[in-house]
Amino acid sequence: MIMKVGCLCIHGYTGSPHEIEPLVEFLANRTAYEFKVPTLPGHGKGQALDLKGHYYQEWVAAAELALLNMMDKYDRIYIIGFSMGGMLGAYLAVKYSIDKLILLSAAGKYLSISQTAKDIAGMVQDAWQGTLNDNDLFSRYREKMKHAHFFSTLEFIKCVHFTRPYLGSVTCPVMIVQGELDGMVPSGSADFLQQEIPSEHKEFLLLKNSKHLICHGEDREELFDAVLAFLTTDHDEEGR
Repeated sequence: MIMKVGCLCIHGYTGSPHEIEPLVEFLANRTAYEFKVPTLPGHGKGQALDLKGHYYQEWVAAAELALLNMMDKYDRIYIIGFSMGGMLGAYLAVKYSIDKLILLSAAGKYLSISQTAKDIAGMVQDAWQGTLNDNDLFSRYREKMKHAHFFSTLEFIKCVHFTRPYLGSVTCPVMIVQGELDGMVPSGSADFLQQEIPSEHKEFLLLKNSKHLICHGEDREELFDAVLAFLTTDHDEEGR
């Protein structure tokens, strides 16, 4: 009997499915898994992003509804969560006992002051040289920052605080991935996740040349191969 696997992929705050699209495409071309990649309320790419008036409970409910719609269709369910989506994934993994969880740049903690300072310095230098529009980080976040209202940023913080206590009850196999140059989520967040999560099977991958958007980063091939290996390994058999 062929095992039917569904994979729920959850993007991050101010983001869209585009953030994890390269990884989803890679996995879809190499597995028979079926992927669900919802867009959280108020989120989206470009002009679709409009967070004003949206509450974190909507993001939790949207991710939960997407999972509930998958529950009766698959023999196994995996969750891949990026940034805030990783925290939502941890919450869902505990509440519904999903089979595997992958946390990409998960926002257990947020904002690396030192790396952010380096990124800003790089933007200032590019601006001085007249090449700011060629700065990839500036280009990716310029539009997002226009829509990241103070109110919605508070909702993001509330979402992290709501989901964080669930980390201590995650028991399924977990893979934690972090970019060492991440200015949005500090590398110490990965250490925090490893300490908080009690799962007997935890894997950790630090991507040396990656910033926050690791699915689009320089180390993406290493990331994709590691995720594929994690998802296709039978950890039940491995532990016997």
